[in-house]
Amino acid sequence: MRRMADRKKHKDDVLVRLRRIEGQVRGLQRLVEQDTYCIDILTQVSATTRALQSFALQMLDEHMATCVSDAVEKGGEDKALKLKEASDAIARLVRS
Repeated sequence: MRRMADRKKHKDDVLVRLRRIEGQVRGLQRLVEQDTYCIDILTQVSATTRALQSFALQMLDEHMATCVSDAVEKGGEDKALKLKEASDAIARLVRS
């Protein structure tokens, strides 16, 4: 039962972080609507991009620590699939 409570708190924390990023994007919309100076908008775009990248790295780290780790421990076909998925996700993040 404790584990379920931990997962709920973690999910809530993730959602708070995503809502913060959503607020940053809404802020960008306001800056454009208000004809804010381009460089100031670009500064905020950079901050939002960093927040999304940080979030993506957190999700990847958690995926490796849970899903991939469990699959490697169990072995079999799922192991190769999870490792390939993780590798592909890392490649997408590197290219972005």
